[in-house]
Amino acid sequence: MRIVLFGPPGAGKGTQARRLVEELGLRHISTGDLLRAAVAKHTPLGRQAESYMKAGRLVPGRIVEGLAEEAMAAAGCDRFILDGYPRTVQQARWLDAFLRRQQAPLDAVISLDVTDEVIVARLSKRRTHRITGRTYHLDYDPPPRSIDPTLIVQRPDDRPDAIRHRLEVYHARTKAVEGYYRRQGLLHVVDGDAAVDVVFGRILKVIERAVVQPMT
Repeated sequence: MRIVLFGPPGAGKGTQARRLVEELGLRHISTGDLLRAAVAKHTPLGRQAESYMKAGRLVPGRIVEGLAEEAMAAAGCDRFILDGYPRTVQQARWLDAFLRRQQAPLDAVISLDVTDEVIVARLSKRRTHRITGRTYHLDYDPPPRSIDPTLIVQRPDDRPDAIRHRLEVYHARTKAVEGYYRRQGLLHVVDGDAAVDVVFGRILKVIERAVVQPMT
């Protein structure tokens, strides 16, 4: 089972991916988490990515591909959910080519559809642990009181102006990826503007129809 969870920043991809890990035993591959870990560890790729992330800009694909390839290979190119990648048609083509070489094509691409207004409201309340990179949300997933509050910060790219810029980039570039996967018959659009449990139920129904039933 190989799934891409797709959608704009703040659509709830990470939250839903973690639920799918618990429910289906998939490996969660988040390019955002991989990049933040690389930045925290000051790896060569992390240093390159840091300037883009601080400016609220998309990190170039050449930086992300190496991290994504390592993570998918570690999962045996099976039973994973890819969160936050691909973001461009070029990256989608690279992913297809890589998985084709492994004889492990994608089973489904699930796109969470959420309005820009909801996205800005969600992301502006997101906070990050300065050391671990763990992401929290002040409303849905607040940091435990046991954590030193000085370690909980708002990332520059979670500020309203940066969020709006990221959404502009998303609509201008990344939405084309939906068309790429729609033409392959892999795209499934899910309304993500609902309670977490409701959205999760919708995703499970898509997986049942698109992945589980064809295998039986």
